[in-house]
Amino acid sequence: MFPHHRPRRLRRTLAMRRLVAETSLEPRNLVLPMFIADGISEPRAISSMPGVYQHTTDTLLGAADEAVRAGVGGVMLFGVPRPEDKDARGSGGVDPDGVLNRALRSLSAELGDATVIMADTCLDEFTDHGHCGVLDEHGAVDNDATVQLYADMAVAQADAGAHILGPSGMMDGQVSAIRSALDAAGHHDVAQLAYAAKYASAFYGPFREAVGSSLQGDRRTYQQDPANRRESLREVDLDLVEGADMVMVKPAMSYLDVLRETADRSDVPVAAYQISGEYAMITAAAQNGWIDRDAAIMESLLCIRRAGADIVLTYWATEVAQRLG
Repeated sequence: MFPHHRPRRLRRTLAMRRLVAETSLEPRNLVLPMFIADGISEPRAISSMPGVYQHTTDTLLGAADEAVRAGVGGVMLFGVPRPEDKDARGSGGVDPDGVLNRALRSLSAELGDATVIMADTCLDEFTDHGHCGVLDEHGAVDNDATVQLYADMAVAQADAGAHILGPSGMMDGQVSAIRSALDAAGHHDVAQLAYAAKYASAFYGPFREAVGSSLQGDRRTYQQDPANRRESLREVDLDLVEGADMVMVKPAMSYLDVLRETADRSDVPVAAYQISGEYAMITAAAQNGWIDRDAAIMESLLCIRRAGADIVLTYWATEVAQRLG
């Protein structure tokens, strides 16, 4: 007796597998995170993220243009100030002439609406202590004082030409405060991609190098505990109520269960960030000959899409978009 049901029939050839594939990956699904650094005259390699650079303004514009021509859906910009420009309040993030806002204006002038320009709306790159907000007299992050600075930062980024803001600090009430500030400033059409479920992950290590972080200690009092799932769903629900236009789960690959549940409950687009440590692990394993680099990249991104992400932030965005053609 032989089985009547043979699922393998639909896996027999590449053409058959392509025909019945349940999940697709397209260039438009991808967002390229980029770093703009102050005080450098040529791109600076990030040693823990081979192939990723801190850009000058000129090379930033060139890399962004390449991404757009490849069909990438958008770019997410992070600023890297000079160490001497950092202070306890992260003033450089609010300053219209700070490195991030200058770069946003340059991108906006160069690309206009040809792509979606996103900005990291957080203070950690700009504070001399490396935390995502201002500290109180006890050294803890002051939630409400930080949220007010986020509101000011958001308006400055919108003024500079950002289409989407990415509040990533995990402060309570940040989405609502930013929305109110944007609307009061006349930026009704500027959207928010809320980092709704951002975990205190060990996989952020290479990113600290990428942004020249001054972090002392950790961020476990405000980022999510990796042990918790329901708490993250509550965070997602709160950001939706506060008016988030999109929500994000970060990191991606270690939190696919949270991503799936977020996608199932969200009525707005859902993003996931394939973070620096995920990039570094695949890259290092491939460099050692332990895995097939190209296959691992594509599988990792397809799995993030399968788990429910409409948008994937990945440092491979341009490369993969070019490969997808």
